[in-house]
Order: sequence, then C-alpha cells, then structure tokens
Amino acid sequence: MPFRLLTPLGLLCALLPLHHGAPGPDGTAPDPAHYRERVKAMFYHAYDSYLENAFPFDELRPLTCDGHDTWGSQTLNLSLFYFQILGNVSEFQRVIEVLQDNVDFDIDVNASVFETNIRVVGGLLSAHLLSKKAGVEVEAGWPCSGPLLRMAEEAARKLLPAFQTPTGMPYGTVNFLHGVNPGETPVTCTAGIGTFIVEFATLSSLTGDPVFEDVARVALMHLWESRSDIGLVGNHIDVLTGKWVAQDAGIGAGVDSYFEYLVKGAILLQDEKLMAMFLEYNKAIRNYTRFDDWYLWVQMYKGTVSMPVFQSLEAYWPGLQSLIGDIDNAMRTFLNYYTVWKQFGGLPEFYNIPQGYTVEKREGYPLRPELIESAMYLYRATGDPTLLELGRDAVESIEKISKVECGFATIKDLRDHKLDNRMESFFLAETVKYLYLLFDPTNFIHNNGSTFDAVITPYGECILGAGGYIFNTEAHPIDPAALHCCRRLKEEQWEVEDLMREFYSLKRNRSKFQKKTVSSGPWEPPAGPGTLFSPENHDQARERKPAKQKVPLLSCPSQPFTSKLALLGQVFLDSS
Repeated sequence: MPFRLLTPLGLLCALLPLHHGAPGPDGTAPDPAHYRERVKAMFYHAYDSYLENAFPFDELRPLTCDGHDTWGSQTLNLSLFYFQILGNVSEFQRVIEVLQDNVDFDIDVNASVFETNIRVVGGLLSAHLLSKKAGVEVEAGWPCSGPLLRMAEEAARKLLPAFQTPTGMPYGTVNFLHGVNPGETPVTCTAGIGTFIVEFATLSSLTGDPVFEDVARVALMHLWESRSDIGLVGNHIDVLTGKWVAQDAGIGAGVDSYFEYLVKGAILLQDEKLMAMFLEYNKAIRNYTRFDDWYLWVQMYKGTVSMPVFQSLEAYWPGLQSLIGDIDNAMRTFLNYYTVWKQFGGLPEFYNIPQGYTVEKREGYPLRPELIESAMYLYRATGDPTLLELGRDAVESIEKISKVECGFATIKDLRDHKLDNRMESFFLAETVKYLYLLFDPTNFIHNNGSTFDAVITPYGECILGAGGYIFNTEAHPIDPAALHCCRRLKEEQWEVEDLMREFYSLKRNRSKFQKKTVSSGPWEPPAGPGTLFSPENHDQARERKPAKQKVPLLSCPSQPFTSKLALLGQVFLDSS
C-alpha cells in the first residue's frame, strides 16, 4: 500500500492557491520601513550584549550574561557583513582591526572542517571583498590581495590535511597544528564533504592557487559517483572506503548544504556540470521524497519512507528552488513550512507531518534562519506580501519569546516557550541579516546591475559590486565579479612575466613556472599511490574541471548552460 500523508486540518491553507497582493491579518501588508528598524534594534541589542558580556569568547550565553567558546563560531567575525548592510562602516573597520590583531590559526585545537570553512574562511573572504565599500584603505592589487584574504588562505590551508584520504572526501575534524588526529573517525556527513566549492573556488580565484578549488571538486565528484542507482545520497559516509554508513536520503540535516552548493557553485563559477548534477538530484528527490509538497526521508537505495518528518533545516529548500526558477513548487512548500511556524511561533527542529505535531526531544527552536532565508529569496522573485508577513511574524515572535536582558535566547521547547542559555552565532550571522534584507528592497545587496564600482588595479580596471551576490551557507555574500577579475589578472600577470623571462633569455618551461607561482605556501600535499594527491588522481581532477572562460575586460560573463538570470543569481530555465 503506498504511503499517504494524513494532512491535518490546520495545514489545509498551505495547499490553497496563493493570491498575490493579499493583505495581512489586519488588512494591510507589513510596513517594511517599520520592521526594518525593529530588526536593526534586534541586531544591536544582541550585538551590544555580546560585546558587554561575552567578548572575546565565541558566543554569548544570554541567560547568565557571560560567554563560552565554540571554535569556528565567532560572533564578532560573523557580524561583519551586518555592519555593511546597515551602513555602519566605522564598526566594520574596527572589527577588522580587532580580527587582524587577535586571530591566530597556529593553535593546538581540533576544529570542524565544515564549520571553519563556512564561518571563518567564508566570513573573511566576504569581509575582504566588502572592505573597499566600507571605506577601508586597501592595498595595491586588491581584491586579488589583502590582509583578510591572506587570513582566509591561512585558515583554509589548515583544513587541507583533512582532504588527504583515498577518496578525496575530507575528515570532519582537523587539528590546526598537527593535522588529522590518528584516531579521527572516518565517518563524515554529506554536507561536511560537499560544502566547500563556494569558498574554496573563491579563494583559488583570488589567490591564483588552484589547490583549494581542486580538492573541493574532487570531493564533490566522489559524492556524485557514490549516489545510489535511483539517484539519491545518504547522510553519512566513510571517507576512507566510500561506503555509506547512514542511508537515509532527504534534503535536511547532514545533506542540506551539499545541494545548496551545487546550485550556488554553478552560478558563481558559470559551471554547467554542477548545475546538471543538481538537476539530476532534483528529479530523484521529487520522485522519491516529495509527498504533497512536503519532503520526507527515504531509504537511499529503495526509496521507501524511513522518517515522515520535516526538519527545520529543510526550510532553505524553497529558496534554493527559487534559484533554479521553480517558483510555484517553492511557494507551495514554503506555505507548508510557514503554517508550522504559525502553529508554534517558530520551527521545531523536527515536526511529525502525519501527526501535525513536534517530535519528542526535538521541540526546540534555536532561532534558525532557513525559513526567513527562503522568504527573502522568494520575495525578491515574486514580491508577494505573504512573504513579508512571515518576516513580521518572525520579528514579533522572536522578540516576545526569546528576548532577554542580555540578548536573545534559544527556545528550548516551543510547546511552553522555555528558554535555553545560548544565543547561536548564526542568529546574528544569518537570521537577523536575512530579516533585514527581506525588509530592505533597496539595499546594495539587491543591486540589479544598474550601479557598480570601477576599481583600478595595477593590472587594469575591474568592475565590482554590480549585484548577483552569492551567499555562502552562513550568509556571507561573495561578489562573483571579483573571481573573474582576479582569475584574469593572474593569467595576464603570468604572461607578462613569461615574456620578461624570455626577453632576458631565462628559458624556463612556462607550465612549471605557473605551477610554482600558484602553488606557493607553507603546505605541500604528499603524493603517493592511493592518495588524493597522487599524480593520476590530480590529473583526473584537472581533466574533469571545465575550461575557464575568458571574457572581455568590462563585460559580464554569460551562463554557458541554457538559462536566463535575474536578481540574486536566480536562474530561469528556458524550458520552464
């Protein structure tokens, strides 16, 4: 007998057609200016509480008004972009100085490879690319050089030993001084393997060192090759053997940002192969996991339902659907999730779909951003006021339930609204940021290309800030124009230096010279049979990588696959 959902009466409204221009409950749509100011006040209440009570610890404990360390989650670093969108350039500049003076990666600490990448590397790269806009005096050669870029590269190099496995898929944890611990578990979640291409490809393009993008692509390729016969992936795999340890397939915890990075990596890098991979996954996900616009968990080889639950982490999916132009499906799924929010005043970590209620021991809401993130993307795509209503509800419920004297506390249980003594760093890095951008349609991050900055470098002129920013999974925006600018400049620099060497009769093979130029740095991966960095594996990775496109100096690169682009990198396929 096929699996059927028992749709609770309270969820029926999620299945009704969306009426554009529908008013809010009081007869009017939420006022963006009013809620924009409310969100700004929320941010400063949380940020000031962190500075007064928790700094220099990583995170604030709002109930006891103190702090604690969770390496890779520094609230100060993750707040940088918010100062930029608020126009508070003086605080942006001050935080940059603090980071440069205090951050040290040469420490004996075991760090999450995934978290360090999305939070530290991603945050530093984004701050680097936004520095000039914030009035920071940048060095000659920016955006292809700079102190924050060097810090990002240093942090990323600390992660590279984790990728030294027979499959090229990384360990989950690495020690910044000693590399991978001998007793480290080889079991890593799928997201922990497939969430590097945005940051690592950006780093390779800005610095000219291909090793970062190469290891990210090899990891992605091995995940792709490990999918089941019906096109699904599980959520945990052994990085030494390539065997699946946890075989539940879905779009939520342990898998989520892998799918996100295939789409965002495709847009950022103009990569047809990455988009084709995601679209193939999307077919399998719709065929085996979607029921009445909900997405369940199924066995990856059989497609049979294993967990009929909705996880709050899955709420990013409607936003991701909007990026490939699947607006109708995105809105239907979004409305399902929004109904859960209205039922509890937040999204429980797990929600039993057939029963229409929370799952035991998963009743909490740590102020996650995913549903608000989707609302921002969909509002940019549709302008539907229903999405502003979600933003209004989020502001009202978070302030009513979570606000305390020293910040905002995690909701331990949505059934009785008990609080927990923690304010997760992603509350400032993502939740409040996406809320603000939802209510600020004229923010520079929403630029449609009508304005831009012409930056003069020692190598020529670059066009930056024209829009199309790609957010990493921690909501740090990356300007794709900078990647093309620096990639081109490095190539031109190599050509000039080769000509000079030839002129002075210093005959040296150009390919060797390029390899020496781009591979500079303290870390050199070992080569040997059966390792990622053996010559045969390295050559295969380079062969699979599509050729870089050269574009005229002042032109925007076009998508090499059949599509059209709109705001925020949103892709509309010609066939849709």
